[in-house]
Amino acid sequence: MFIYRLLADLVVVFHFAYVGFVVVGLILILVGGACGWSWVRKFWFRMIHLASIGVVVVQAWFGVVCPLTTLENWLRAHGSQEPYPGSFIGYWAHEWLFFSAEPWVFTLAYSLFGLLVLASLVTVRPRRRKPAAEDAALS
Repeated sequence: MFIYRLLADLVVVFHFAYVGFVVVGLILILVGGACGWSWVRKFWFRMIHLASIGVVVVQAWFGVVCPLTTLENWLRAHGSQEPYPGSFIGYWAHEWLFFSAEPWVFTLAYSLFGLLVLASLVTVRPRRRKPAAEDAALS
């Protein structure tokens, strides 16, 4: 039973990190664009960031429950979770991550946030690294 609870807590921590990457990532992109930080313009970083929010938006539009939430619930059920859900870290990560609202509120919030991420692609343009042959030709 303990292993299921531990795994459920790890899923919540990963879920929290995923949300943090999407939210803090956008903040860093906008601040970094204004401050001239070159790493926020890395193409691979920006595409991973866009895909991360894109998955959430598409799931919300189609009414799909997040697979991480589904996995956590399955693990907790198999772990005979007691009233205080899991460890201290797992409990508070869960409390900070989830709150109650109508489904349309989340769909709207995810969609607007996704639009902000798309807008950041215009305001802080990602840059692809030039191929080595092109770099040599410019020298």
